[in-house]
Amino acid sequence: MADATNTVPVQPENKNIAPVEKSMSVRFMEKVVSEFATGVGEIALTGHQQRLVQNYFIAVDMQLRLAEEKRAKKKSNQDPLAITWANVNLEGLARSVIACARIGLDPAQKNHINMMPFKNNNTHKYDIVFIEGYRGIELKATKYGNDVPDAVIVELVYTKDTFKAIKKSLKNPVESYEFDVVDAFDRGEIKGGFYYHAYGNNPEKNKLVVMSLKDILKRKPAYASAEFWGGEKPIWKDGKVVGSEQIDGWHEKMCWKTLYRAAYGDITIDSQKIDSDYLQLKQMEAALSDEKVSAEIAEHANSGEVLAIKEAAIDGEFTAEELASNPESTQGKSAPPEPAADKPNF
Repeated sequence: MADATNTVPVQPENKNIAPVEKSMSVRFMEKVVSEFATGVGEIALTGHQQRLVQNYFIAVDMQLRLAEEKRAKKKSNQDPLAITWANVNLEGLARSVIACARIGLDPAQKNHINMMPFKNNNTHKYDIVFIEGYRGIELKATKYGNDVPDAVIVELVYTKDTFKAIKKSLKNPVESYEFDVVDAFDRGEIKGGFYYHAYGNNPEKNKLVVMSLKDILKRKPAYASAEFWGGEKPIWKDGKVVGSEQIDGWHEKMCWKTLYRAAYGDITIDSQKIDSDYLQLKQMEAALSDEKVSAEIAEHANSGEVLAIKEAAIDGEFTAEELASNPESTQGKSAPPEPAADKPNF
């Protein structure tokens, strides 16, 4: 008797099914892990470092989206190269991310570090430049510094405050100061500031540095935004200046940040602590002084295109998410700064 059992016919294998493409975040992580393995000989990213790498992906992705949106909106001089992941120098980005993650710099934290895309006309790719915030400078100095102070004090001095510097001398082995805020609610105008390196067990090593307001403003970038430093802001319409307005900005905070950067930039790096991550960070800093970057700034500095976003990133005041949520701070093309050769680089 014939077997009446129903059988399911075997379907022929469909060899035309397209493979599932990995997401950009997965490919980014794999690239970072690959670069990390090449550098250390084995894959050894800790859980914390993996989370930092994810934060870098989120931050860079946000900056790429913002930059591409601005590029697409340009009515003239629009660069034909789209600012997307497909056009990013992933190898260079991965190396930079590894170095920053192992140092502990976190783009999700305010004032640590920020990233910006910058076109490399030699490779026809976008390099991602990294810009340290003032907290990032502190972290680097603390980790790599030689004889790091027990405390770093940074203060602005106003016209109604009382301040007296007590310098080291033969009769006075400890450098110090006297500082009194007479009226905390009406301190007058900024006339300068100071930072103080204090050593609890070796007070004779204490160091006081005083700066006048003129000294502080010497360190003010030439491209500084009025949105941050205050002053006269041009009003642009259809690519032309149609007037100006005075805005307060955040002058006091920017002066204090300038002192803060100087205070931690004044800590000597210990050559015995220098590692590959620190050297990579120095290479990233050197990239900011590239002549092409300088030319980009010069080209756009007075065009109305370079606005508050660049300085927000430079000073680490906002995370990428906050920049994205503030449309007024994300208009125009971002350009990284050039540390002037004749000015302190901090």
